[in-house]
Amino acid sequence: MQPHNDQATLLLVDDEANNLQVLKNILQSHYRLIYARDGERALLLAEKEHPDLILLDIMMPGLSGYDVCQRLKEAADTRHIPVIFISALSESDDEAKGLELGAVDYISKPVNPAIVRARVKNHLSLVRVDELVSTRLSIVQRLGRAAEYKDNETGLHVIRMSHYAQVLARAAGYSERQAENLLHAAPMHDIGKIGIPDAILQKPGKLDADEWNIMQQHAEIGALILGQEDTSDLMVTAREIALSHHEKWDGSGYPSGLAGEEIPVSARIVAIADVFDALTSVRPYKKAWSEEAAIDLIKEEAGKHFDPKLVELFLTHLDAIRQIKEQFREHTPE
Repeated sequence: MQPHNDQATLLLVDDEANNLQVLKNILQSHYRLIYARDGERALLLAEKEHPDLILLDIMMPGLSGYDVCQRLKEAADTRHIPVIFISALSESDDEAKGLELGAVDYISKPVNPAIVRARVKNHLSLVRVDELVSTRLSIVQRLGRAAEYKDNETGLHVIRMSHYAQVLARAAGYSERQAENLLHAAPMHDIGKIGIPDAILQKPGKLDADEWNIMQQHAEIGALILGQEDTSDLMVTAREIALSHHEKWDGSGYPSGLAGEEIPVSARIVAIADVFDALTSVRPYKKAWSEEAAIDLIKEEAGKHFDPKLVELFLTHLDAIRQIKEQFREHTPE
């Protein structure tokens, strides 16, 4: 026997019992239905039951449907719930007002059963897609956190360098969507360190040649962990960063000795962000460099380690970098 909550839950809100009965007849065979006859009851049920979708009448005594929608969208616990207005108000201005308040759709009364079923199904499908995207992003972030635990890094390092990378990506001409994608992919740059022995990863002194060869393998291990099956923008970006963020502009990096524009621009961006934050942060084996010293090194490495054009952009956006560093500053005991 399937548990009852396998079905999506719909909250139907209308002050007229006949209208609720019409919607019940259309939807009851496919969904779990809960009902409210007024706006206050609708808000209580939305907070308590967390329905997957709300079908909301507009003209009701007390709180109108517009009022209810506005309060749903203002509350953190309910703002994500899609709202479809169902109303006898059929003017374009009425529909526009509903959509401006955050509703995802507007159906005029009297309702067509086929249209109601199709609209509900489509919007629930979009909810599922959003959930999958959110879940994948959450898993990705936790992978990055797993690498931090292996490497004695702090979560703040990964947060800072990811935000630095986003600033630099915008400056380099990325769209907002692309820059946000890089922000979310950057935390996985060192995921391959999961596959490096602790004795090497946490060695306090300098690595010998054999140990360094093993350490360098983390780039290819990271690419293998992230795989090639997922072709989403997020995972493609994460994989190219993990594989190539230790490549150098002059071709002296690893693992493939790529040079110049052979290196994916995402990896070139993360290389600058990662090095700057590593230099200016305290580590068990070193003190934090001053900002001035770190900037001097980045300037010196322009055209050698780093893409010189990206270095110029980094230097022109130092105010934004400083703001991020202050926002995510590590507090050390006095």
